[in-house]
Amino acid sequence: MKKRLQTFLFWFILIQPFLDIYWLSRPPLLKFSIPTILRVLGVFIAIILFFSIKNNWQRFRKQWWIIAYIGVLILYSICHLISVKNFTGVDATGFHYSAKVEIFYLVRACLPLIVIYITSYSEFQAKYFFRVIQGISAIYSLTIVISNLFLFSLTSYHTTEAKRISANIFSWFTQTNYPFNVLASKGIFFQANTLSAILFMIMPIMLYVLYKEFNLLNIVLVSTQALAMLMLGTKVGNFGLIISLVVFLLVFLTHSLILKNTKFSAKFLITLICILAASAAIFPYSPTLRRSSLESGVAQKRSNLGDKEKLDQELNAGLERYKGKKQEEYLKEFIKKNYWVYSLKHDLVLEHYTYQNDPYYWLEVMKRPANERLNYRHLEKDILSRVMKNDKNKLNKLFGISFSRENNIAPLERDFLAQYYSMGILGVILLDVIYLFVLGYGIFYWLFNKKARSFLNSSLLLSGGFILFAAFYAGNVLEYLSATLVMAFILGFLLQNIRYSRYAEISSK
Repeated sequence: MKKRLQTFLFWFILIQPFLDIYWLSRPPLLKFSIPTILRVLGVFIAIILFFSIKNNWQRFRKQWWIIAYIGVLILYSICHLISVKNFTGVDATGFHYSAKVEIFYLVRACLPLIVIYITSYSEFQAKYFFRVIQGISAIYSLTIVISNLFLFSLTSYHTTEAKRISANIFSWFTQTNYPFNVLASKGIFFQANTLSAILFMIMPIMLYVLYKEFNLLNIVLVSTQALAMLMLGTKVGNFGLIISLVVFLLVFLTHSLILKNTKFSAKFLITLICILAASAAIFPYSPTLRRSSLESGVAQKRSNLGDKEKLDQELNAGLERYKGKKQEEYLKEFIKKNYWVYSLKHDLVLEHYTYQNDPYYWLEVMKRPANERLNYRHLEKDILSRVMKNDKNKLNKLFGISFSRENNIAPLERDFLAQYYSMGILGVILLDVIYLFVLGYGIFYWLFNKKARSFLNSSLLLSGGFILFAAFYAGNVLEYLSATLVMAFILGFLLQNIRYSRYAEISSK
């Protein structure tokens, strides 16, 4: 039965890239995407296989802290659903809150935590763990690179429609007239930022595999993944590539020259430096840098728009001319016609937090400097903060305003903060801080247990640290099971390794 569980975990994690294909996620089935439904069923099967093993059930019954955590989580979920139901705001629809979506989200948020627990006790062998990571890297990276070269890749900066790139990587060096958003490639997958975080996460493990099994296949896989991360054209993909290569180089030198628990390999070091040098040489031509220069130029141009100065005068005159309800109607009509001149994001103004419901908020935003109006992440946070304050529910800080509303109002691209608005402080502690706790647990034993201070554990810790950093910095990680399930598998394997190290220490005393 244990073998069945290991085999199921192997294939379940390996198929995650296939469940991330764009057309499977759109349109959704009954408001839930088909991949999400399959992932829920997959974790449910893993639970059955896990507890069909007698030792696992006996161990679980003795782990009172796990049982207590489950009890608290159930109690929190009930309180959360009651709290978010009693919501008052400027939108008559309650920002399209759905109890069914909220319950499903709570279930979905628990899936990675279950995978961590099951993997940590699955006795998963290292060689099969490496094959899973190699498979994920190959599927994502080869698809991105091949689709870019043959021009059938989807662009990274469109999720609402399937738009293809206009040119491949060779045009980066020969033509400068292409905008960044028609060059960045995400293959046939759904969310580029999530994909960037996944590749950022698994790069340290791929480099470790290259060190342990130094051959042409692994050189090609790592090189292809590096190229794919550049092609993605996201900050996490591009800067994450350079960060992961440099940090891993330092970790390798630390283990081989200072800790001396890893054999020094000149051929691995030379290969790593060559990949880093090639990546650094291509990086200045990437869509990421084109985007950065474009955004700074746009902010400068729009701050000096002649039309805006005339419109400001017209707006001020209109606001003085009208009072009360007439002033509000005038303001709504003005925003509807001219929001684009003020560099306001159309979906935020027209759909998510519409000017019809809170025109005076958008008036205040229009008076801000251009660089602040163009900082959409800050604006999304500002909107969510306003919604939370407008609702008189004093429990919002503890239980949030619901995932349904947060996602409909302004899906914030900064994890932990997004979860705070949707699930509250208690939700963040119970559902998200767990990942930080597991990582911190691993770091603690790495520091204070010599047997846990292996090169493999260092690579796994880097992997977990990288994706949690990406979640905090860029978001689009904790809300996507394609990322969190792979992260959970890696963190579970880390816990298994730490446990083996602890047993080895105890038996040696």
